[in-house]
Amino acid sequence: GHWVARLSCAHLQHVRHRPPFEQRPWTQTEAGRRSRLGTVLGCVRCDDSEWPDDVVDYKTTPVFDQDTVPKGLLAAHTTKAGVWARIEVLEGSLRYTVVGPPVRVRELTVGQGGVIVPEVAHEVAPLGRVRFRIVFAKAA
Repeated sequence: GHWVARLSCAHLQHVRHRPPFEQRPWTQTEAGRRSRLGTVLGCVRCDDSEWPDDVVDYKTTPVFDQDTVPKGLLAAHTTKAGVWARIEVLEGSLRYTVVGPPVRVRELTVGQGGVIVPEVAHEVAPLGRVRFRIVFAKAA
């Protein structure tokens, strides 16, 4: 019985009016809801790097290694709005840094890839010998 917002990141978010905890009286009328279309809402699921349920893969990079990784991936960069990506490590390890805020650094290994959230600055760095690829996805 609550309204659900479809965010540009592809996550869904309940939008409730439950005073005194959540003050969203605009959810109570159609005109109020319509007036808020396009409003930016924070996404807790993106903050947790949680992969959305409703995205599909559409592109995969070639396999890169420590010698062929494009220079652009080694410096801070972002994906476009609505574009998610997964880093799949096939061999070795890779340092994955979310530039933030907050800054988060993870070592990615085989079977423990990284999630790239749309429009969030990040970079990678090989940690010795590595082979990896990136799979891009967007809302279906």
